[in-house]
Amino acid sequence: MSTIERHHGGPRMSQIVVHGETVYLAGQVGTEGASVAQQTQDCLDKVDALLAEVGSDKSRMLQVIIWLADMADFAEMNGVWDAWVPQGNTPVRACGEAKLATPGYTVEVIVTAAK
Repeated sequence: MSTIERHHGGPRMSQIVVHGETVYLAGQVGTEGASVAQQTQDCLDKVDALLAEVGSDKSRMLQVIIWLADMADFAEMNGVWDAWVPQGNTPVRACGEAKLATPGYTVEVIVTAAK
């Protein structure tokens, strides 16, 4: 049976769950009220740090789901994403519009990666 490791757990969720060789990250958000580009960069910086904590990195991402509060921000978010994502190791990705947990958040990034 594969082990399950939980990191940075709280009463509602963990920031990282590792099951076997698969890493699941909770949705990452940026600085509330910052620009879309800054919030995107904040999210991606958090993803880098969390993956590194469990021995993975962005080149090992399998799937990414990005929620935008407004699809009109798609190009601005992609400008940051495209500079960050490792070419040749891009994950499958979906991006959609959703009402996020707090009105000041414009971007949320959810990652599944290999260890």
